[in-house]
Amino acid sequence: MIIRKGNSTDLAEMKRLFTETITSVCKKDYDNDQISAWKSGAGNEERWNNVIENQLVLIAEINEQIAGFCTMDGNYIDLLFVHKNFQRQGIAKKLYTFIEQEARYQKQKFLTAYASKTAKPFFENMGFKILKEQTVNVKGIDLINYKMEKILN
Repeated sequence: MIIRKGNSTDLAEMKRLFTETITSVCKKDYDNDQISAWKSGAGNEERWNNVIENQLVLIAEINEQIAGFCTMDGNYIDLLFVHKNFQRQGIAKKLYTFIEQEARYQKQKFLTAYASKTAKPFFENMGFKILKEQTVNVKGIDLINYKMEKILN
């Protein structure tokens, strides 16, 4: 596995990974309407172009396939997704470790994330604490997520 910076040529594969992961990995935590609303975000071209242009984007690649990606905007972890076929192989942890190292290099005092029900245990294992449970409305559908934070010493 290699970890590299993402670029605009990765966008199509990142969006495909995003939708496939939500569809298959998150189905135990969210119903079909919630999953459909959440993955509809892949169609927001402006948002994805903004991610590539303005955030730190790290790609985990295995055999020239994107196995996962993580993005950071300032001290906010925006996106962290691992391909459905590469779950439970330490990819998210490796991506997160690089992101935290970069945050420390930037002298960030803390990291924040809005974690899904599915991702909450991962972030807790990485030392994040829940600040609050919140309900977000996506295309008229309510989804629960968690505002989480990790203090960087």
